[in-house]
Amino acid sequence: MKKISGNKLLVKALKEEGVDTIFGYPGACTIDISDELYKQDYTKVILPRQEVALVHEADAYARSTGKVGVCLVTSGPGATNLVTGLATAYYDSVPLVCFTGQVARHLIGNDAFQEVDIVGITRSITKYGVTVRRREDLGRIIKEAFYIARTGRPGPVLVDLPKDMMAEMGSNEYPEDVNIRGYKPNTSVHIGQLKRAIKMLNKAERPVFLAGGGVNISGANAEFKKLVELTNVPVITTVMGRGAIPTNHPLFIGNLGMHGAYAANMSVGECDLLFSIGTRFNDRITGKLHSFAPNAQIVHIDIDTAAISKNVQVDVPIVADAKEAITKMLEYVEACDTKKWLDEIGEWKHRYPLTMKKKPIMTPQDIIETINTMFDKAIVVTDVGQHQMFTAQFLELDENKKLLMSGGLGTMGYGLPGAIGARIGNPDTPVISISGDGGMQMNIQELATAVLEELPIICCIFNNSNLGMVRQWQKLFYGKRYSMTCLRSGAACRGKCGEVPCPPYTPDFIKLAESYGAKGIRVTQKEEIVPAFEEARKSTKVPTIIEFEIDPEDLVYPMIQPGGTLEDMIMDC
Repeated sequence: MKKISGNKLLVKALKEEGVDTIFGYPGACTIDISDELYKQDYTKVILPRQEVALVHEADAYARSTGKVGVCLVTSGPGATNLVTGLATAYYDSVPLVCFTGQVARHLIGNDAFQEVDIVGITRSITKYGVTVRRREDLGRIIKEAFYIARTGRPGPVLVDLPKDMMAEMGSNEYPEDVNIRGYKPNTSVHIGQLKRAIKMLNKAERPVFLAGGGVNISGANAEFKKLVELTNVPVITTVMGRGAIPTNHPLFIGNLGMHGAYAANMSVGECDLLFSIGTRFNDRITGKLHSFAPNAQIVHIDIDTAAISKNVQVDVPIVADAKEAITKMLEYVEACDTKKWLDEIGEWKHRYPLTMKKKPIMTPQDIIETINTMFDKAIVVTDVGQHQMFTAQFLELDENKKLLMSGGLGTMGYGLPGAIGARIGNPDTPVISISGDGGMQMNIQELATAVLEELPIICCIFNNSNLGMVRQWQKLFYGKRYSMTCLRSGAACRGKCGEVPCPPYTPDFIKLAESYGAKGIRVTQKEEIVPAFEEARKSTKVPTIIEFEIDPEDLVYPMIQPGGTLEDMIMDC
């Protein structure tokens, strides 16, 4: 039997797993792996500018393609820089396999240079983590890592690779099958429970489907749309579930939760059956638990057993993949009599439409509606903040448009690297990132990656000179004490706000874009929005930054105050 090094086996494994792209940053403990990657031509290596951004790029690559995202970083700080991205992927059920270099085995535990217990550090934010101690286990562990990452509830897996182990010679065989005794993901639907849920659906007078991110993750959009149309039951979504059904569908009510549509939040309060699929029922959609869906029986379909009745007690639990469950439901469901209920919901939508006040100056809604009009096909990636919620409220989605964001963790800095990963995975699809001026600066160095990879992404910056979402809370609930949220603040005006002129905004995003070799456009008026996007679309090999100067008084409404219920909505201020 031919023997090869662990480094060579890893590169072989990547090819066997169909990994066409790896996002990596080198270091002493992975330099031999980098050398082996140099010798092959199957897996493309992307060199970002920072590991924090690298893992977001792999994450968005995975979300937008359905493949497993793959990272390679060195030991110590290279590995610890993955932590935020691993947590982001873990909360949003994104399949990643992250390889980290590690010091030689005899140095582990001795505080060696660039040594950390990365498996211990990330144990609570990975689906599985392991340090490979024996060369003979390497192939099996890599195979298991990819299998664990993409099956069941998808998630990130970390494989820690000691440098000396990877240099050892061993078998060149890579396993074809996986058999993990303690890990057997459920692949079937309990028909008895499913029929019980459908029986409740048929009897309900005011039923609602609640679609979470699990519907999108499982690729069940077409099946879910068919289910909704067969039953004539209205749909609400979580932010991560938006797009589970086309947003222009007559049975779509809107997003649920803290910044959800009035009609969506009211429908949960008044429904008699909440039929939820693929959601964790986190606090941003439930408000106070005692008042969540108070009149409803609750059905919960989720692939993760631990997610069921974790936050909200349910009446009918069904552990299953969303697509498999929905497909099986199509065999049994029938039309429900929901006309009266739909009329009531329609009245709520008419009385309290989801819209911003019309203003002579440019608003976030104007920008997002321009994207709706100008882009029939696109992947839109957001950062985290007010711009994210505006996008979730106003961006129209269907089978040709996807929305990617950090939902569970709420990670600022996700937008730009996310757009890079999405464009690399989807080279023929327009990709637009939407960031605030705060989040954009958290990973702005990735403009270099976008320029050098010749990625014509369109980076929209909603610049209101503030950390807008925190400032909104300060305005509404903290007596307008704007502490630590003004991004113009510094030595020249500290303690003198309102008494001295505001310093110029730093940086000049247009000059910064140009310094990277990207295009930069500044938009200050409504009339400039369309020409800016038209100009950006002309680029075929370089990214374009479009900076939109936004009024800091544009707030996200509706809003549920902290500690409130879904019915305690602030509609305007």
